[in-house]
Amino acid sequence: MELSVIIVNYNVKHFLEQCLHSVLKASKNISAEIFVVDNNSVDGSTQLILEKFPGINFIENKENVGFSKANNQAARIAQGKYILLLNPDTVVEENTFSKVISFMEKHPDAGGLGVKMIDGTGNFLPESKRGLPTPWVAFYKMSGISRLFPKSKKFGKYHLSYLNENKIHEVDVLAGAFMLLRKSALDKVGLLDETFFMYGEDIDLSYRVIKGGYKNFYFPKTTIIHYKGESTKKGSLNYVRMFYTAMIIFARKHFSGGKANTFSFFIYLAIYFRAMISIVKRIFEKIYLPLFDGLLIFMGYLFLTPYWENLRFDLGYYPPGFLRMVVPVYIVFWFFGILFSGAYKKPVSLLRVARGVLWGSVSILLVYSLVDEKFRFSRALILLGSAWAVFILILFRLVAHWLKIKGFRLDIRKNKKIAIVGHSLEATRVKQLLQNTQIQSELAGFIAIDKSDYGQHYIGQLDQLKEIIRINRIDEIIFCAENISSAKIIRAMLDLTQLEVDYKIAPPESLSIIGSNSIHTAGELYVVNINAISKASNKRKKRIFDFGFSLVYLFLCPLIIWFFKNKTSFVKNIFSVLWGKKSWIGYLLESGTFEELPVIKTGILNPRDLFPDLNLDAEKKKQLNILYAKDYSLLTDTEILFKGWNNLDR
Repeated sequence: MELSVIIVNYNVKHFLEQCLHSVLKASKNISAEIFVVDNNSVDGSTQLILEKFPGINFIENKENVGFSKANNQAARIAQGKYILLLNPDTVVEENTFSKVISFMEKHPDAGGLGVKMIDGTGNFLPESKRGLPTPWVAFYKMSGISRLFPKSKKFGKYHLSYLNENKIHEVDVLAGAFMLLRKSALDKVGLLDETFFMYGEDIDLSYRVIKGGYKNFYFPKTTIIHYKGESTKKGSLNYVRMFYTAMIIFARKHFSGGKANTFSFFIYLAIYFRAMISIVKRIFEKIYLPLFDGLLIFMGYLFLTPYWENLRFDLGYYPPGFLRMVVPVYIVFWFFGILFSGAYKKPVSLLRVARGVLWGSVSILLVYSLVDEKFRFSRALILLGSAWAVFILILFRLVAHWLKIKGFRLDIRKNKKIAIVGHSLEATRVKQLLQNTQIQSELAGFIAIDKSDYGQHYIGQLDQLKEIIRINRIDEIIFCAENISSAKIIRAMLDLTQLEVDYKIAPPESLSIIGSNSIHTAGELYVVNINAISKASNKRKKRIFDFGFSLVYLFLCPLIIWFFKNKTSFVKNIFSVLWGKKSWIGYLLESGTFEELPVIKTGILNPRDLFPDLNLDAEKKKQLNILYAKDYSLLTDTEILFKGWNNLDR
C-alpha cells in the first residue's frame, strides 16, 4: 500500500463530499486507502458516507474527541508507506498524490511534506509554509511586525514570507490541512500528541519529525484548494484562547525552562491583548453607527434651530437647554425607532431607516402631547428634525455604500450573473439545481470544456474564460466537477485571481454547490430550496412553541403524569425540550438520509404521528420529512402534538 489518506470530519458534510470526490480521482493510479473519522457530526455526514462512499474506511465516534486523537485512530491501523492527514474542506488535483509520493521517493531524508494551498478565490494561503514559532518569531507575528516587513528573514519567519511561494523549500512546520508523512518516520517520532485538542498539533509533529533526523519540505509543484474549516472562527475569543493555549503547550514541551517561560509570557500577553482588542472592537461595532447617526442629527439641529427662530420668532426664542437636553431626548427616540425597525442590521436597508425615523417621530409627538405645556417647544422643529434625520442618515449610508466602506453594503436584491463550465448534460443539471435554490441568479450561459460542446446556451470555451468574464460581466463561475478536472479548476482560479469573480464547484450527483469567497469564512453553500423550517423566523416560532408547551406540561405534570406508562421519560423529555436539547416535533428518524433537509433538533414526536394506523414504506417516510421541512407550520406542530399525545413519554 503506497498511501493512506486520513480525513477527520466535524459537521462539514458538503465540503467532505467534494473533498472525497477529488481524493478518489487522485487515487486512481496508485494503491491507496481512504479513512474518514467523524467526530460525532450532526449534519448527516454519516448518512453521506454510508450511502455515497461505501468503499471508504469509516470510523464513527460518538463524541468529538479532537483532531489529534481522531487522526491517530486511523493512523494506528493505516497500511500505507505514506500517511496523508487531509482536511475535509480541501480539493486536491488529480496528480497531487502521484507527484508528492514521487518527490518523497527521490528524497529519502524527507519525513514530511506540505503543498501550495490557495483559498476559494485563488489567493495563496501563507500558512502553506511556516517557520518554528520560537518566542521572538511568535512575538513578531503577534505584534504585527511580520506584516510590515514580510520579506525580512528576521521578521518574516512565521510564514517564511521571504521565500518564493513557487519554489521547493526546506521548512520547519507543515500545515495540518495537508500533511504527508513517511510512515517509518511517524513510527520513529510517534503519532500526533493528543494533548493538543485542535490547534498546534501540526507544529508539534513537524518539530518532532525534524528532531528525529528528517526534513520537512514545502512542495509547490501541485496546488490544492483549502476553503478554511467550519470550526475556524479566527475573530472569536475562543479561537484566540485555544490557539495560544496550544502554543503554550508546545513551548513547555520543547523549550528549556527560561525560554519556555519567556514564550508563555508573550503568549499570555497576546491572549489578554487580543481579548481586550476583541471586546473593544465588538463594543465599538455596536455603538459607533448609532453615535454617528446621533451626531449627524444634532449637527442638523445646530442649523435648524436658529433658522426656525429667525424665520418665525426672534433669535434666542428657545431656551439654551433646548439643544443640550431636549434635542438629545429626540435623538434617543429616533435611535430606538431605527433600532426596532431593524435598520442597524446588515445589509443596510434604507427603507428601514426611514421607517425607524417615522416611528421615532410618532413616539415623540405622542409624548409631546402628554407632557406639561412648558416642555412643548415646537412641533415644527420635530417635523423639520425628522425630515433632516431621514435625509442625512440615508445620504450617509448611500455615500458609505458608494465608497465601499465595510458594513455599509445596501440591501439591493441584485441577481448574480452566473456561467456554468461543463458538458451539456451536467451543466443542465446544475442549472436546474440553481433554479431550485433561493439564490437570485441570471444564467449567462454555459462554457465549453472542449470542441464537442456546442449548442444555443454556450457562450465560449474554457480557454476564453477571461474574455467571457469581462464581456459578459460574470459575477460567478460554477465548475462541474464531473466534467472538468480539479487541476484545470485550480489553474483557472490561479490565472484569474485579479478579476472580481467568485468560484464554486458542483460535485457530481450532488444536491450542493460549494465555494468560498474569503479565507475568513467557511464558504458559501447552495442547496435545494427545502428550507422553510430553517428560516430564522420559523426557528424562533418553533423554539417558542417548544418552550411554551414545556412550561405548560411542567405546570400540569402532577395531574397528567399518571396518563403515561413511562413517567420518567416524560419528565426527562419536558426538561430536554425546555433546555433546547430536543424538540417536541422532529423528523421521522427511521426514514434514512436527511441529506436534502435542514438540520433540526431530535424530536419526541414526528410527522408519522399524524398517521399512526398507516403502513408507510421508506419512500413515504422520507416524503413525510420533506413535506414537514418544506411547508413548516405551527399548526402542523400543534396537530402532531395533540394526535401524538400518548407518545410524549418516548
